[in-house]
Amino acid sequence: MQLERAATLFSAVSEPGRLKIIALLLEHEYCVGDLAEALDEELSTISARLRLLRMHGLVKRRREGKHLWYSVADEHVVELVRSAIDHAAEPPTVSS
Repeated sequence: MQLERAATLFSAVSEPGRLKIIALLLEHEYCVGDLAEALDEELSTISARLRLLRMHGLVKRRREGKHLWYSVADEHVVELVRSAIDHAAEPPTVSS
C-alpha cells in the first residue's frame, strides 16, 4: 500500500506544469492568479493542477478574504521536490 501511494505521488508531480507549481510554492505561498501570471498559464489550468496536487496531499490552501493561498503541504514534499531538482541538475552517471 505504501509503495502504491508513493507511486501515485510521483505520478502527481511528474507532469512538468504541476512540478513548476510546486517549485514556486517551495519559496512562498501564492494565490491562483499569481501562479497563473508567474507561469503564463490560464487560471483554469492552474486551478485544475492545484486541485490534483491538493487531492494527493502535496499542497494545502488557506482562505484570506476572497483569495485562496496555496503552499507546500509539508516538509516531506519540500524534500522530495528539492531532491528531484538537485538530482536532475547533476550530470547523468552511466554504470558499466
